[in-house]
Amino acid sequence: MSPKSNPLKLNPLQLRTLTVLQGLASLPDSAAREANGEITITRFPQPHGDHFHLGGAVVATKDTSGLFNEAVWHALTRKGLARADWPHRITLTVDGLQYNTGLAEEIFHAGGH
Repeated sequence: MSPKSNPLKLNPLQLRTLTVLQGLASLPDSAAREANGEITITRFPQPHGDHFHLGGAVVATKDTSGLFNEAVWHALTRKGLARADWPHRITLTVDGLQYNTGLAEEIFHAGGH
């Protein structure tokens, strides 16, 4: 599945946000796995200039604006990809964790300072 075959018709901001949330879901310091396979994200990155660090990757701040956008959280919830508890936490459903946004290589860059 690529953005061209984006079955839930997520807009670009929703796709970028879901991609970043999927990355955060892989970090034990940011997220906790639920017994049903879902992952709840409770800690969000603090920008470091024009980027932030996500594990070993660097993400441009411009790709993260949806992390702090209530409408994006609720859109992901409506589409069954997440359950939002704005602004405290967001839980990615199994569908949300598996949704291929096609953007990971574009958003996650090799880290290094």
